Amino acid sequence: MSAMIQPLSLLRKQAESVLRDYAELMKLRVTSLIVMTAWCGYFFGAQKSGVSSLSWGLLHALIGIGLVSSGTAALNEVMEHRVDGHMRRTAQRPLPAGRMSLRHATLAGLLATIGGSVYLAIATNPLTGLLTFLTSVVYLAAYTPLKQVSPICTFVGAFPGAMPGVLGWTAARGRLEWETLILFAILFVWQFPHFFSIAWLYREDYAAGGIRMLPVVEQDGRSTARRILAYSIVLIPLSMLPSFFGMAGKTYLVTALLLSVSLFYFGAKLAFLKMPVSSPRSKMLARHVLQATVIYLPVLFAVMMANATRP
Repeated sequence: MSAMIQPLSLLRKQAESVLRDYAELMKLRVTSLIVMTAWCGYFFGAQKSGVSSLSWGLLHALIGIGLVSSGTAALNEVMEHRVDGHMRRTAQRPLPAGRMSLRHATLAGLLATIGGSVYLAIATNPLTGLLTFLTSVVYLAAYTPLKQVSPICTFVGAFPGAMPGVLGWTAARGRLEWETLILFAILFVWQFPHFFSIAWLYREDYAAGGIRMLPVVEQDGRSTARRILAYSIVLIPLSMLPSFFGMAGKTYLVTALLLSVSLFYFGAKLAFLKMPVSSPRSKMLARHVLQATVIYLPVLFAVMMANATRP
């Protein structure tokens, strides 16, 4: 009996290892945030149409967007597997660590990206399938190679990064409308304090991998801190637009204000510190900014949905 249990235990461990590798390859945590943001877009699109936001349409939208997001993440890791091998935070990913072949990862990425786009076109509408596919193309063809060329990569990457809410909306409505611009703008601006704080924390890693994020190019951190502060300020009025345009109520308005002012506070502490990027104190404050952005987005969208105003 024990002889049978051993192989079963080994098979289970191998299966768990494969699942962990796929989760890492397809950046499960990032994909989960993208899917949640797409859900918010679908929620408001369905509400405007006067239909239930909990439907088969929502399920189709989230499956398709999740597939394309995970496939794009896998193809990104294929393109950057050598770079990842030079950075401590990514060296143990499946490709640089040698636990998965490039061919395997490429095939998985292509199947998920193309399959997810086709699935969306059939199960929701052609516009959503096309926009989702183009989002993936811009991320892979523009943002990914630019990371080794210029700090402008952050600005370029913010465009595909801001699309999930738009994709959720079009999945529900089948067209682009002004509300999509609000969701797009909030996510677009939020990305700058988020990714600048990550780049601040891992500047040495990015430098070793040849990733030319702003804190790598300018080592005193002043330009990076100014941008974190500027985008945090812009986010304050921007985050309140859903209330001003009748998408959400007063509870959301107050929550958005508190969250945005809190994010600005952490950004201001970092900006006024005026210490080099490499200093332990500045890294601690950059981590506070990162933690604030991680809390900010899911809470903001959750309250926006919970306090949505009926048309």
